[in-house]
Amino acid sequence: MVPSARRFAFAFVCGFVPGLAAAADLPQPVSSPAAAPAAYAPPAADWTVTIGAEPRIVPAYPGASVSRGGFAALPLFSIRKAGTPPDFFGPRDSFGFDIVDIGMFKLGPAFNFVWRREASSYSELVGLANVDYTLQAGGFGEFWPVPWLRLRGEVRQGIGGETGITGDVFLDAIVPIGNVTLSGGPRVTMQSAAATSPYFSITAAQAAAANLTPGQPPLTAYNAGGGLYSYGAGAMARYFWNPQWATHAFVEYQRLTGDAADSPLVTQRGSPDQYTYGIGVTYSFDMHPLW
Repeated sequence: MVPSARRFAFAFVCGFVPGLAAAADLPQPVSSPAAAPAAYAPPAADWTVTIGAEPRIVPAYPGASVSRGGFAALPLFSIRKAGTPPDFFGPRDSFGFDIVDIGMFKLGPAFNFVWRREASSYSELVGLANVDYTLQAGGFGEFWPVPWLRLRGEVRQGIGGETGITGDVFLDAIVPIGNVTLSGGPRVTMQSAAATSPYFSITAAQAAAANLTPGQPPLTAYNAGGGLYSYGAGAMARYFWNPQWATHAFVEYQRLTGDAADSPLVTQRGSPDQYTYGIGVTYSFDMHPLW
């Protein structure tokens, strides 16, 4: 076995080494230059995200006089497909997003947050009940008969301080003029008794306690029901500084009506005229896929 192995090794060396020598004498192929690496192309953006903030001057509480103002600051957020025009949002729109978009029709959830009413904060309310924070959750529908006209309706269920149903209808004409977009139109709001009563009803005991406040007109017991809550109008101007930055300003007017307007809290100590003013700024950026 060993001699055979040696012969095999010797024959292998004798045959392989001359081959190496002969191969060394052959002309060597010229190596082609390495191909340049392909230039990196970042993935195309899928979405455009818009974020912002909107400080507001609002009625101090529902039914407050014009001289009683409060302050609120709202976050702004929206997301749309990259390359599409910016979404239109109205000052009275609840937070939401499209889950159905078939051109002229859009449907989606709607959420609104109502700040608490603390009776001890204002002399007009001393003796009345506090109303806790309320989350209103529901849905919206939009109809765009033409590109410059939007009809929006919302229905929301209150959870918290009030437990009723609120329905809004907004009509907005949207007119772009260069970098400015003007919009505005009428608004109507309806509420069930469970949504109106916590803010405008007064029990006999509350009336007696409230009438102890010096300098305030007397209140009487009152039971507020539901129905047409308010009507009014709003207008907004939005300026696009560039594709990323935009600012806007608006005014909204509500005229309380029905049982809300007839409450002694409004007729004796407040006003049916409700104004909201606001300014805002937004920033938009593209978001690339995460995979």
